[in-house]
Amino acid sequence: MEILRISVRDLLEMKKPHPCGTRLFRVLRTGSDIRMECTCCRRDLTLPREALEKKIRRVIPTDEQ
Repeated sequence: MEILRISVRDLLEMKKPHPCGTRLFRVLRTGSDIRMECTCCRRDLTLPREALEKKIRRVIPTDEQ
């Protein structure tokens, strides 16, 4: 199994929507646990990387130039 490349400030589109209705989350911290924030209601979540990778539809990278 390949590890997804997730960086700070990337957007994650999830398979299921958050209770507020959005599917997009911004990554705040990476490691064995991923800390992310809902882009709509600003709710802060921390999930284990293994569980999170199953819930992600796609990673939208940010260009750091």
